[in-house]
Amino acid sequence: MALGFFALAIFLFLTLDPDVSPSSTASASAASSEGVEVQITYGSVIKLMHEKTKFRLHSHDVPYGSGSGQQSVTGFPSVDDANSYWIVRPEPGTSAKQGDTIKSGTIIRLQHMRTRKWLHSHLHASPISGNLEVSCFGGENESDTGDYWRLLIEGSGKTWKQDQRFRLQHIDTSGYLHSHDKKYSRIAGGQQEVCGVREKRADNVWLAAEGVYLPVTESKQAE
Repeated sequence: MALGFFALAIFLFLTLDPDVSPSSTASASAASSEGVEVQITYGSVIKLMHEKTKFRLHSHDVPYGSGSGQQSVTGFPSVDDANSYWIVRPEPGTSAKQGDTIKSGTIIRLQHMRTRKWLHSHLHASPISGNLEVSCFGGENESDTGDYWRLLIEGSGKTWKQDQRFRLQHIDTSGYLHSHDKKYSRIAGGQQEVCGVREKRADNVWLAAEGVYLPVTESKQAE
């Protein structure tokens, strides 16, 4: 696990904003392992855990065999998997910047760290349940409203924190990011379906789990 955090810190140093130093990324990753309440900021690299099944939101360079044919998104059973890291990005055209905290109701994007594509949804049917398909699509300079998700924090919290219950609602389809114990049997054997559903259910609650959490910008301390 320590090697994984070190690799993520190096990644952040090489690819994110130049005002983030290796020491600040290292301190952010350490905070997440010391029981300190950690706020999620733009630029953080995190894993999202499905509350009910404990599987992590995952993607890999394998296309769906049906629907859109875009890069597939699944739930992965193991904690130690490099394909389950996502970079938290703001909606384009806003004043949000790296290190800013994120309030409930904010539109965000999630970029898959390994393939650089965006968590995406649309009206294609998901492979197992026939709900809304969730895929990865686009790239560094290719993103559209199909990549937009509204953060909805459960409970009284106003800003997003690690281990806090939340939902993500897709802007274009109104579907909630959802998973369940319906599993793939072949290419992604043992992994479970991730899809979108338009109703609030217990199966569309998630938590931010492992990752490198960038420190809060001083001028943007959370409420």
